[in-house]
Amino acid sequence: MPLREPYTIAYETVSEAVNIILKLTTSTGLTGWGCAAPDQVVTGETAESVLAAADQKIIPLLRGEAPFRVARVTEWLRKEIPGARSAMAMTDMAIHDLLARKAGVPLWQLLGGFRDSIPTSITIGIMDPQETVQRAGEFLDRGFTILKLKGGADLNEDVRKVLLVRRRYGKGFSLRFDANQGYSYAEAVEFVRATSEADIEILEQPTAQAKEERMGMVTRDVDIPVMADESIRSLKDAFRLVSRERIDMVNIKLMKVGGILEAAHINSVARAAGMEVMVGCLDECALGISAGLHFALSRPNIEFADLDGHLDLLNDPFDGLFRLAGGVLFPTEDPGLGAVRL
Repeated sequence: MPLREPYTIAYETVSEAVNIILKLTTSTGLTGWGCAAPDQVVTGETAESVLAAADQKIIPLLRGEAPFRVARVTEWLRKEIPGARSAMAMTDMAIHDLLARKAGVPLWQLLGGFRDSIPTSITIGIMDPQETVQRAGEFLDRGFTILKLKGGADLNEDVRKVLLVRRRYGKGFSLRFDANQGYSYAEAVEFVRATSEADIEILEQPTAQAKEERMGMVTRDVDIPVMADESIRSLKDAFRLVSRERIDMVNIKLMKVGGILEAAHINSVARAAGMEVMVGCLDECALGISAGLHFALSRPNIEFADLDGHLDLLNDPFDGLFRLAGGVLFPTEDPGLGAVRL
């Protein structure tokens, strides 16, 4: 799917998204849907590797299997295709969709049903300051109340953009910043100091995934919450970072961690530490976003959502699975992940 407009983050420019769709059908005619959004940097996959995992491992395992044994399927795939996170997420998602459709309820209710809506941020990629200000105004005019700016490529430019947006539009919206691993420790601390008047709500993944002790130093030395994103790809990652007090918050992306079941375990670790959680996304069609939404609605400590990956995708075949109004996401009353009309 091409993007309506390419966007830039600290380490790449993206102009299109490849999603792979899995359709499961039971012997009684019940259908479940799953989505994979492979990303070489975030999930370590390509479209070709996901298709190979599906053909060689996933489909042979699922054919003839009891349809609701999600823990068994997930554990088997973790051993057989340990690096194929979005492929596992696709499978996990489709089985959970089947479960909820069999139960005749929306998935968020089956998973726990804590809340029935959640506001989402809208992301502004790296662009020049005036374009950033203009884009921020357009999103605020559309009713969004949470803006997330991308940065990490140029500290001075990042500071300027943050201050310009806040000064231009005031304090009536939340402002978050994602450095996508682009800063050193010193740069991250300087960024927070220089933008203090902007009241940034969350600083996301300021330093490199491979240097997690640096993120711990940032967390210790700044006065706004630091959230891990690329640094958390598994339950083990979450336990390590949380137990070593290197973060304040966790960003859970289903594609990054391997699906809803693993996401729930990671969320439990965060909750045990008293941490709030954000559910985020990659460049996913509405099917993938719907799964993230239903998971986000299921738990009390999931306070934040960054589920906007579908908004710029052209030719998305899964429109209508949920509703976006005033920057808030609402599920439908349809069973599972929503009514698929393919």
